[in-house]
Amino acid sequence: MSVEKILGDWRNKRFKPVYWLEGEEDYYIDKLVQYAEHEILTEAEAGFNLTVFYGKDADWAAVINACRRYPMFAERQVVLLKEAQQMRDIDKLEPYIEKPLTSTVLVVSYKEKKVDGRSRLAKLLKEKAELFTSKKKYDNELPGWTSELIRSKGYDITQKALLLLVDHIGNDLNRIDNEIDKLLVNLSGRERITEDDIEKYVGISKEYNVFELQDAFAKKDKAKAIRIIQYFESNPKAGPIQLILPSLYNFFSKVYLVHSQGTRDEKTVAAAIGVNSFFVKDYLSAARNYDYPGVESTLLLLHAYNLRSVGVNSAPAEDASLLKEMTVKIMG
Repeated sequence: MSVEKILGDWRNKRFKPVYWLEGEEDYYIDKLVQYAEHEILTEAEAGFNLTVFYGKDADWAAVINACRRYPMFAERQVVLLKEAQQMRDIDKLEPYIEKPLTSTVLVVSYKEKKVDGRSRLAKLLKEKAELFTSKKKYDNELPGWTSELIRSKGYDITQKALLLLVDHIGNDLNRIDNEIDKLLVNLSGRERITEDDIEKYVGISKEYNVFELQDAFAKKDKAKAIRIIQYFESNPKAGPIQLILPSLYNFFSKVYLVHSQGTRDEKTVAAAIGVNSFFVKDYLSAARNYDYPGVESTLLLLHAYNLRSVGVNSAPAEDASLLKEMTVKIMG
């Protein structure tokens, strides 16, 4: 069941006795837990009928006893078990899950992993509970997800601003959501987020960032690449080498895949290398500027400089010096 379906049921006062929220993506689990904690019950009802446990300190017997209580002055009570992955003897909840009280809504937040599918608990959850598994978004899904999130809030964003935001934050949905809310507060009546807004309110330069450096490498624009690296030298937080090298390696790995395709059709290539179709032109452009051996050589250099950046087989060197040296070697 999806987040939207669960929230829709809750808004319409349709509840199951047990909700088990598990998986690697905290964002959706947090969203459901927050609603359960603050919206299912009124403020007056919550005073008597909301109980919150934390897995590290929770005793399984206390959780079950709380669930078996009847609500006071309300139709139902809500019991939240947060950070349940830290709870010892969590399998002791099995008898309650097998025969839950219909006037209790038990919501269990089991983050970072899933229950062992071979266990009795997992089988019980599939049979008796509403089981929700939250999966991490792939990097190529982030632009579409972020754009849709902004539209759901009644706003729009330019493609460059979208890319800057996603590239800077990475796969952290909670932080993306928070940064978007911060942006929207500062739009002053406008409904479209631009790259100027990203620069001003998120603190990402629209000219000097990892994406623009990637673009410079794709086009073999050595002068632009050196300018960006010099900016990073003066502003280390804007482009740490630990972010730059993996980003470039990921980019050229996909360029390598482009060469293995028998076509340059944008939609076909985008699907094959796992990127949003809007960005596939960058990879096709790089494939024109770097032939197959050139991409192989670039990947080897990126790997070598990644090792040098952490002091392997190399004397200590400034990050900017390493990046400039690498740029000259890659672009020839």
